[in-house]
Amino acid sequence: MNFSLVAYDDSDSEAETGRSGDAISSEINLTDCTVSFVQPSGDLNTISEAKIQSVEYTGSSRKNMCYEDTFQQYLQPNEKSAVAAHPQKLYPATLKKASSKYTQPLNPLLEPKIPSGNANAQKRMCDDGNETIQKLRPYISKKLRQEKHEYHKESIHSPIKFSTAEDKMSITVSQYIMPYIGSKYTVTEIPKKLVFHMAEHSGPVNAVRWCPLQRWSHMLLSASMDKTVKVWDAVDEGRCLKTYSNHTSAVRAIQWSPCGRNALSGGFDFMLHLTDIETGAQLFSSRSEFRISALTFHPLDPNVFVCGGFSPEVKAWDIRSSKIIKVYKAAVQQTLDIMFLCEGKEFLTSTDAVSQDSADRTIIAWDFQTAAKISNQIFHERFTCPSLSVHPKEFAFVAQTNGNYMALFSSLPPYRINKKKRFEGHKVEGFAIGCEFSPDGTLLVTGSSDGKVFFYNYRTAQILHTMSAHSQACVNATYHPVLPSLLATCSWDGVIKIWQ
Repeated sequence: MNFSLVAYDDSDSEAETGRSGDAISSEINLTDCTVSFVQPSGDLNTISEAKIQSVEYTGSSRKNMCYEDTFQQYLQPNEKSAVAAHPQKLYPATLKKASSKYTQPLNPLLEPKIPSGNANAQKRMCDDGNETIQKLRPYISKKLRQEKHEYHKESIHSPIKFSTAEDKMSITVSQYIMPYIGSKYTVTEIPKKLVFHMAEHSGPVNAVRWCPLQRWSHMLLSASMDKTVKVWDAVDEGRCLKTYSNHTSAVRAIQWSPCGRNALSGGFDFMLHLTDIETGAQLFSSRSEFRISALTFHPLDPNVFVCGGFSPEVKAWDIRSSKIIKVYKAAVQQTLDIMFLCEGKEFLTSTDAVSQDSADRTIIAWDFQTAAKISNQIFHERFTCPSLSVHPKEFAFVAQTNGNYMALFSSLPPYRINKKKRFEGHKVEGFAIGCEFSPDGTLLVTGSSDGKVFFYNYRTAQILHTMSAHSQACVNATYHPVLPSLLATCSWDGVIKIWQ
């Protein structure tokens, strides 16, 4: 008997409303995530001082290099006094109270707290003493300048969309997330209460993703069958910040770029788009030979991503040249999910290659550099696997199956299955139900086709809690990478909910 995912029907309507609360924030101007230098300035009317800083993304086992804006540490005492006396000079666009038809106040559950044992969480990242560095300019080598020029010249496959002032979105820093930045993630708990109910999509929501950049991790990406990609403030206000309508058909897959400034989306219109979330400009746009159902960035190279869909091939793209650099061929009909292992040296694909007399090739391990198959005999049950998730701290991963259970595997060759432990009780029934580990690895959370969310103990595989979240199939549930126990869910009914 054949098992496969259900077909997706496109929706032609779309809607967008707003929801705002009181927000005390600072405006951050986004820059191209490939530029690795800044020019400090002493002018208080601009925010140009920045410091390159390594930030650990607690939601996965890899580290991303991000550019954290820390301009306050470079101000002299007299300048700090001037800023405190006249904050409107530095933040002219963010002191106005956002208008909204919603009257619900900010949720008291999100009251900012500094975790115990981390008294230095809000201290300056470095001590510059009394040195005046405003007049210093970092040396930029000729090679670096040339690489920057070549990137802007070659990386854009189609002309850039020049946005007007109305199209731009100002990115603010969440007042609730700031105390947690740089602190150790505490123990994950099961959410009990609904924080935000966001129902601005006019079609089923296929996926939601938290921003990997800790400072802006209040932002949530969503991809929908209504042909749109939305960016939400899902922590402070629970409202849609921006809607992007670059696709002409359903958007199936969505990912943040590692720098947290761009959104990569793929849809049933065969198109791939890399969008600057602040300006809406298309940094990369190209047409694939098949409908996109899965994509992910390389964990060590932010300019490379891998995508798959309704095709026997999986392809790796280089954003800088807008060209395909690798092709991975398998005798399958569709790729359902893609997941990297071993710091990008290997990756797994889950497929629908299940027949009545054979179940091989359901999960395939690939060597990224050589495009060779490492193994296609990982999973032998006659079920498709719509999603994969790797453990953040151990060499293990789980595969969601259409057999209404999640199977546990080793993430090291030969990727043996754990026959003594599997997570069952929820329902999949043909939906692309996603599963994910909590940032500390203690819990495994999954949606269910009956609209519920299931929480499993990773050690014992027992169900800890079941939560009725949506009226239709809950296809994705993901924990926040910084704020403990904050969960986002999305459903086939077009609703996104935030729980704590």
